[in-house]
Amino acid sequence: MLGTYVLSSGYYDAYYAKAIAVKNLIKKEFYEALKQVDIIISPTSPTPAFRFGEKLNDPISMYLSDIFTVSLNLAGLPGISIPSGFSSHGLPMGVQIIGKAFDEQTLLDVSYAWEEYFPHYKYISSICQS
Repeated sequence: MLGTYVLSSGYYDAYYAKAIAVKNLIKKEFYEALKQVDIIISPTSPTPAFRFGEKLNDPISMYLSDIFTVSLNLAGLPGISIPSGFSSHGLPMGVQIIGKAFDEQTLLDVSYAWEEYFPHYKYISSICQS
């Protein structure tokens, strides 16, 4: 019902049209960047993972932890998040690899190479024991 209300006359220009304009701008920027490179690598989240149950009463922090993944979804691009190591407190961190439209194989190849070059799993047992 809320969607119908927002798309009704008088609200279309105020909300929907502006949202589509921003989405198209994000898509254009990604496509321009991906003309120069094959992939884009960025953090998956601005912070390491939360401890289990730590942010249940802080929905804003939980929402903001997804901030880096939203733009590629708006642009309609493929992405994959893979482990990249651990914080100084032993909490996992990840990177996301963003690729060109319909080029998922490059994402898989780069992800495989990343995990072979940075074998984070070898350090899990030493972190868990400390």
